[in-house]
Amino acid sequence: MTQPPWTEAIKPHQPSVARIYDLFLGGKDNFASDRAAAEAIKEKVPYFQPTVRENRRFLQRAVRFLTDAGVRQILDIGTGLPTAGNVHEIASQARVVYVDYDPIVVHHANALLATETDRVRVVAGDARWPNNILTHPDVRNFLEWREPIGLLMVGLLHFVTDDDGAHDIVEQFKAALAPGSYLVISHGTYDYNPPAEWVQTVQDQYRPSNAEPFMRPKEQVELFFAGCDMVEPGLVNATQWRPDGESEGLPPEQIALYGGVGRIRADVW
Repeated sequence: MTQPPWTEAIKPHQPSVARIYDLFLGGKDNFASDRAAAEAIKEKVPYFQPTVRENRRFLQRAVRFLTDAGVRQILDIGTGLPTAGNVHEIASQARVVYVDYDPIVVHHANALLATETDRVRVVAGDARWPNNILTHPDVRNFLEWREPIGLLMVGLLHFVTDDDGAHDIVEQFKAALAPGSYLVISHGTYDYNPPAEWVQTVQDQYRPSNAEPFMRPKEQVELFFAGCDMVEPGLVNATQWRPDGESEGLPPEQIALYGGVGRIRADVW
């Protein structure tokens, strides 16, 4: 039987960032290569899975904030596999565009959202090529670019290197947004001085996915928010961004993740 075209880009023997992330959240859409990578990380890096869970909680709190702030359009870059508490479920009155470069993510999201086509789109796109995403018909024509948009780059930018032009990429996305739009970022860091063995383990397991983590210190993450007014409490450990009581209960220094939300100012548009 002929295989669907989207399966041609899948490499089962190569771990995937999205599938590893989903596996740590309890997802089932993974291959043996993903499970082997995840197990190797869990064995050596005890706080990695809690950090993934805290990242998801930060995303959900940030989307609730956007909803309360009146944002009715969201562009989620690097969305990952659909799981509980999806953006479109939290922002139930918003138009949402999900973007990911993993063909399994795009396929599963389209299947899940087949009944949501009035307010949700799923687009295949690589964050390293902003223009390809911004000019895609399901992005350009589905969103109203004269109105505020919530741009989500959650758990994404630590897979985009300086050689890829990470800060320039974010500036291109921001430049397309109307004043009053919001930028939401979470980003991994080594600021909390993890053991060298932990760092090496994570790098070794992600390297075959061609998406080796590129962690940044706080001052470099802050640069992504140039031209934004930071929403209180600013760029902080993700567990401390407007906590709601739902957490892993670990000290912030064990969750090596920053999170922040910035509102794009009219004077830089």
